[in-house]
Amino acid sequence: MIGLLCFVLAVLASPFKSKLRLEAENAVLRHQLIVLKRRLHGRVRLTNNDRWFFILLYHWFPSILKVLTIIRPETLVHWHRAGFCHYWRWRSRPQGGRPKIDTELRALIQRMSVENPLWGAPRIHGELLKLGFAIAQSSVAKYMVKRRGPPSQGSCTFLRSHAPHIAAMELFVVPTIGFKLLYAFVIVG
Repeated sequence: MIGLLCFVLAVLASPFKSKLRLEAENAVLRHQLIVLKRRLHGRVRLTNNDRWFFILLYHWFPSILKVLTIIRPETLVHWHRAGFCHYWRWRSRPQGGRPKIDTELRALIQRMSVENPLWGAPRIHGELLKLGFAIAQSSVAKYMVKRRGPPSQGSCTFLRSHAPHIAAMELFVVPTIGFKLLYAFVIVG
């Protein structure tokens, strides 16, 4: 009796639903019937295509959860979330890149950079090419040992060493009160 009452209420409420929503609910009900006709014995066997169909309809019309009967609504929401996780795991997979460098070659690069502190990445790269290692210069720079201090002299040392030989020059124009232009050239030693 309660089932009949629910059916009558659903028929009375159907003119007030949107047409697309009704079509989505009908599609879900039809597909559920197809799945039920296909089952052999025992549990309902859903294929991946069935799952995708339900997930897409749920994505477009979340109200279909009310008419699902062969699966629980929580199962459909779980499939939807799992599909979302799989999609983003696929999108963020490693895309490849350079081949890995052997541990021995990395150790050789570090040893060369420690024993020859004046050599930079281009020099070490050239020496490795002479030895027969095919490696990029940027990879050599990546695996070199980083120096702790500044690689060259500081600004104070530079100024102390070169101050007697440094000169600054400036040329500028100054307008006067009588609207004439005065050109100034200044040299500071």
